[in-house]
Amino acid sequence: MVDPAALEADAKNFADVAATYEASKQYEAAVFFYTEAAQALINAQTAGSITPSIRDTAHRYIKRAEDLKAMSSTRGTEVGVEGRRPSVLQNSLSRAKFIFHDAITEDEKGNVDEAVELYGSAVELLLSLRAQSPSESTMKEIKKLANEALSRAEILKDRGKSKLTTAQVTAGASKSRQTGGYSAEELKVLKATSTINGREYPPFLDFIDLRMRFAFPKPYTDKHGMLALSEKQKRQLDRWVRPSEYLENPKMIMAISCFSIRQTVVTDCSFVASMAIAAQYERRFKKRLITNIIYPQSRDGEAVYNPCGMYMVRFHINGVPRKVVIDDYLPMARNGELLCSFSTNRSELWVSLLEKAYMKVMGGYDFPGSNSGIDLHALTGWIPERISIRSNNMSFNKDREFRRLLSRFHRGHCLCTVATGEMTEDVATRAGLVPSHAYAMLDIREIDDKRLLLLKNPWSHLRWKGNFSEQDSRNWTPQLQAKLNYDLSSAQAVDNGVFWIDYDSVCHYFDVFYVNWNPELFQHTTCVHDMWLAHDGPKKDSYSCANNPQYNLEVQATVEAPVWALLTRHITDKEDFADNKEYIALVVYKNIKTRKVYCPYEVEPFRDSVRANSPHCLVQFLQDPGTANYTFVVSQFEKNNTIRYTLRVYSTAPFVLSKITDPYKVEKQVTGQWKGVNAGGCQNHLDTYDRNPCYQINLSNNDVDNQLLVEMRGPKDYAIGCELIKVSATNPDAPNKMERKSSGSYRRGYVALEQAGLSGGIYNLVVSTYYPNQEGPYILNFKSLRPFTVNCIR
Repeated sequence: MVDPAALEADAKNFADVAATYEASKQYEAAVFFYTEAAQALINAQTAGSITPSIRDTAHRYIKRAEDLKAMSSTRGTEVGVEGRRPSVLQNSLSRAKFIFHDAITEDEKGNVDEAVELYGSAVELLLSLRAQSPSESTMKEIKKLANEALSRAEILKDRGKSKLTTAQVTAGASKSRQTGGYSAEELKVLKATSTINGREYPPFLDFIDLRMRFAFPKPYTDKHGMLALSEKQKRQLDRWVRPSEYLENPKMIMAISCFSIRQTVVTDCSFVASMAIAAQYERRFKKRLITNIIYPQSRDGEAVYNPCGMYMVRFHINGVPRKVVIDDYLPMARNGELLCSFSTNRSELWVSLLEKAYMKVMGGYDFPGSNSGIDLHALTGWIPERISIRSNNMSFNKDREFRRLLSRFHRGHCLCTVATGEMTEDVATRAGLVPSHAYAMLDIREIDDKRLLLLKNPWSHLRWKGNFSEQDSRNWTPQLQAKLNYDLSSAQAVDNGVFWIDYDSVCHYFDVFYVNWNPELFQHTTCVHDMWLAHDGPKKDSYSCANNPQYNLEVQATVEAPVWALLTRHITDKEDFADNKEYIALVVYKNIKTRKVYCPYEVEPFRDSVRANSPHCLVQFLQDPGTANYTFVVSQFEKNNTIRYTLRVYSTAPFVLSKITDPYKVEKQVTGQWKGVNAGGCQNHLDTYDRNPCYQINLSNNDVDNQLLVEMRGPKDYAIGCELIKVSATNPDAPNKMERKSSGSYRRGYVALEQAGLSGGIYNLVVSTYYPNQEGPYILNFKSLRPFTVNCIR
């Protein structure tokens, strides 16, 4: 839950920082921190603070920020290319200091060889700086650092310590087991989908990647080169620049804030909106969500600026966390503006670098677009849910969804964005909305009888013009403004893309909520990584799903427990992402009597998800107290290609997830046809039924645990079926006393019959169509645990 005292402490800290910047006439930074201080106080009051005059203090900070805006200089004077920049000497000295501190870190960890190498690199770089005619004070600093680095390196060399102590080797080995437990098949899947858009992004392994080296004497340059640009970027590009070339004092993070994020020409509104709500979550709940995925980091886990230009970002992509390595080159226009998303707190880099890392994976800044469910999952690993709010969606319960979001959002259980669909230019202009655009949901409130959402346009300008907009003085009564800490006059003065909108208008103008849920809500989770070959089974599974991947889930609940299953298809190229033609789904059956599902809809599915061309498919249900078994069937609409996927299950109750594998060792195939007199029809036609083709199966053993599967495929024009009849048994102790067993209801195109616990012996199989005189071919597949013979006897 949100801690009001912590938010108030944040506000005081931000106000102190703002005052410092104001005193040094750095007005843009001062405006940023005064605004953040006010927002922290507003959040504190929302969270239940009872501090007197907290609202007045927040408004005082807002007023001071507005006054300073009038005094601030143009953007270029503080951040443009023509502004103050560190010299080549200063940049080189910064790299030397970074290498030196990296060496200290490795030294303290006991990694002697790494520390000695880094100390040596620092000394070499520091000594090379003497040729650049540094000032007397800088030369003194260079000599001091060089002597310290050289002295420590010599001490470590003299000690002759090994690279790692036995304890460290053991610790490293134990940590490596966090990625263990994968089968050979799963490792094959994860390796195959590590190559995305022609570049490899291996799984993030703590015991390796947390020791990654980021310090180098020369600035790091990505071996893959500069990212591909969109056509709009290409027209405006002047050059690629490093932060050290246009900022005097670059910082990774100054104050994590949703309000400082601004999208520019890259068409990634969903990703920018995702960054905004993740940033707000960090501020409200004091829990790192996205700032902890950027490396290098300080000792307390805070992402830091690296003057050596190398960064690593951890994204959840294709089933597991993966590492993405980038340099710090950013595209800049001829007017000195960055051609990528950035923080309005100009010295801050985290927005631009996070976006660059994600765009690298997606194939470049010429991004085809996404949705926030996908992007938030990549950023945080939180469970994506898509809630369609179109009027034709019969499953959407308007009131229930509002109550659920209102409750869960303020408890920190979920993150939410909302997206528009297509709309005419006239409607969009009148509404102040952008068609097919994602908006971050920063707040959701119910005040008296009014249900309101606070949304942010990633562009940081262009706002809603309807009810409860800044233009609506009728609905914004003084009482409502006070309850929401909203100042109508301030909102009218500045368009930052943030606006209140009523829930009814959201349901009218927007298409979908993307809600990502905290996986920590579930005490139990597991996953499998698997593949489904294109040649396994028919193109469509509307007749048979025998070859579909299937899994058994056994849940043991002492109280009612939620069970969620997330199916994620792995995507490895931009074209697939931009024009996704693979429609996946997860079909769930409950407590079925057969080992697996052969015929879809022969038993009514417990849950049947919509076939969607999204990489994620989520199924949710509640398990009553007790034990239940569920069968998960992975499904596709018109399967054309091999797919690789991850199935992840979450629950508050313990469960066991296992793949349903084929136990059979012997298989035989027989073909035949119904023609003329042997097309006798089903048992409703007793005078002709005995004319149907009949096959004799001989299980030549004395065992009591024989298992037999018969699959029959025939014309889809009419219904078919089969019947297994025991002729003789070699062992009367077999648990299955079956005399006759049918494949069930006659079905078009495909039926299956499976029996376990059979005695060895002789069995006849009669195959038929529903009506007599229906002619056509059929294929019989027989599978058994043990050798058998099969012969046509009629």
